[in-house]
Order: sequence, then C-alpha cells, then structure tokens
Amino acid sequence: MAEPSLSWDQFMAVELRAGTIIKAEAFPEAKKPAYKLLIDFGPRIGLRKTSAQITDHYQPETLVGRQILGVVNFPPKQIGPMMSECLVTGIYQDDGSVMLAVPDRAVPNGARLG
Repeated sequence: MAEPSLSWDQFMAVELRAGTIIKAEAFPEAKKPAYKLLIDFGPRIGLRKTSAQITDHYQPETLVGRQILGVVNFPPKQIGPMMSECLVTGIYQDDGSVMLAVPDRAVPNGARLG
C-alpha cells in the first residue's frame, strides 16, 4: 500500500537541521530507555534539549561531538520531567532499535536539509 503523497511545500515546512551533540546523559525517568541530549544547532537556533531512545547502539560518551539531523520547528513536548525542544531523527531497525540519521561529513551547525 502506497504512502500518501507529500507536497514540496509540506516537506519544506519541516525544518531538518544539522546539530552537534554537546551533552548526553542517562534519562532514568523516561518510560523507555533513553538519553537526555543537549544539541548545538548554531548561532541562529542555539542550544536545544531533547530525549532520544538510542540506548541500544550508543553510549553517552560516544555521542558527544557527533552531528545529527534534527527537526527544530516542532512545538515543545513534555517528556517526563523534561521539556523536549527538538526531535532527533533516526532509522528503526528490524529489532526496534534506532540508528541515528547523520550527515556523512561535517557540516555547519544549523545547516538545513532540503
């Protein structure tokens, strides 16, 4: 069954931007295993915090300094005791784990996918 079509304007409404993880730590209050992340999206957007269910393939110390792709224009969402300010993108594996969607080379923080 085909997925519904998406217009170019709808796609462009989603701000997918590159950012660098500057802090990663366990998030024991989350319902599912997750990390709290602080991400630098460059001078225009700034620092954003979120949680990510990426504990199967990553450790906090290996995440710091990695670039990710994140959605920065979703409204804030309460996740346990933390207000999430962006969405880190990832790809689900057959076992339900998540691999980060990342640029294959360094790009400026805040650079937009599109």
